[in-house]
Amino acid sequence: MAVRAPFQIGTHEIKAGRRAHVELPVSRLITGEQMSMPVTVFHGKEDGPTVWINAAIHGDELNGVEIVNQVMAALDPKAMHGTLLAVPVVNIHGFITGDRYLPDRRDLNRSFPGSAKGSLASRLANLFMTEVVSKCEVGIDLHTAGNNRTNLPQIRANLDDARTRELSEVFGARLILHAKNRSGTLRSSGTKAGAAVLLYEAGEPMRFNNYAIDAGVAGVGRVLAHLGMADFDGPPPDVVPSSRSSRWVRASRSGVIRLDVEIGDMVEAKQEMGTIIDAFGKRLSTIRASRSGLVIGRTMYPLSNQGDALVHIATLEDPTKVTDG
Repeated sequence: MAVRAPFQIGTHEIKAGRRAHVELPVSRLITGEQMSMPVTVFHGKEDGPTVWINAAIHGDELNGVEIVNQVMAALDPKAMHGTLLAVPVVNIHGFITGDRYLPDRRDLNRSFPGSAKGSLASRLANLFMTEVVSKCEVGIDLHTAGNNRTNLPQIRANLDDARTRELSEVFGARLILHAKNRSGTLRSSGTKAGAAVLLYEAGEPMRFNNYAIDAGVAGVGRVLAHLGMADFDGPPPDVVPSSRSSRWVRASRSGVIRLDVEIGDMVEAKQEMGTIIDAFGKRLSTIRASRSGLVIGRTMYPLSNQGDALVHIATLEDPTKVTDG
């Protein structure tokens, strides 16, 4: 029986059935110290697909880091088919400082596919595309909500692509949200490079949310099992609802926010979801649902200026598919 060829990444060569941790040089710090992007390669003993999972493109989004680490702890390359490239921290600069952005204040997820001669963000994006994305046919990009917000575990993907939709349903998050590719994102550039890319959104930044981590680990495990790469002992996914339209309800007045809905709640159009009061308790406004649907995101910050986003509601294609959890 022929031995599977080694896997090449950067200057490294990983033999079949081996796990290897490699450091891909990104740039030098002002002190002269080399900054690198860590990649763990699981080069399975048997042939199969090549997949990447990554987290912390935004340095303050930590749930994905723990998801990748838990997935890696459960894998044995000697029992695997195919190859997994695991990158728990892409934006190593922002991760160290707890910052969403890079030191040049650029958003890495608006800098793909990048350039080897561009800005720091552009160079990092180019490195990731060259050494990771170009070698893979499926990618899972792990995120959380932005500052002072939390998200229901959800997959954002192109539902018009049959392969992507299939993998999104296998992942088994609480919702699949159809989202067009936005220029400069990893999902957009990965798709153009020929990969099926899932973007997982769950929880809030700067902390671990166990519900988001557990759902992410289970989802990645299901996808790897579906692709025939590794066994997964967890439960099968529930029937997952999908949505092609979502919108934030915004504050009609500035004040203190009292929300009575949580992520995962179903709401009806015009339903009262909370109130806005001033600092002395005077009621200023009622927060009402702009549509019927599933609450997939909400602010966690109790103070708001007029126009701030408060509650994110997705209109479901089939509301009967919603499950508690």
